[in-house]
Amino acid sequence: MPIRCEIVSQDRIVYQDDVDIVVLPGVEGVMGILPNHSPLLTILKYGIITVRKKGEEQFFTVAGGVAEVLPEAVVILADAAENVMEINLARAEEARRRAEELLSKISDVDTDEYLAAQAALRRSTLRISAAQRYRSGQPRIGGG
Repeated sequence: MPIRCEIVSQDRIVYQDDVDIVVLPGVEGVMGILPNHSPLLTILKYGIITVRKKGEEQFFTVAGGVAEVLPEAVVILADAAENVMEINLARAEEARRRAEELLSKISDVDTDEYLAAQAALRRSTLRISAAQRYRSGQPRIGGG
């Protein structure tokens, strides 16, 4: 019996399917969600969501958000999410370069501009790392 997995970012539905297991990067640690899991609501940190269906794994970057777990479904409302196979590595590297450049020019670490640049750097670094790691086929479920 599968569990429904929906990953939704602010601008689109990233993934929707019935799967065997969902592995989430919760703020209190990585958690595996199987069908008939107890209901819970958790905050997600920057990391990798892994979904497995019939032995095949797919990986998604997630830049924060929340996940609602029900016995029959996992609904992930992500601040940003993307299938690792869809990451444009050149664009991610350029975004990281721009964020690093901006951070070097900002002197006040308490400004919204600084925090936004820092978040952009974290997200671009996550995307680059995920694309390099998961496209090579190295990790297993829960890695990330």
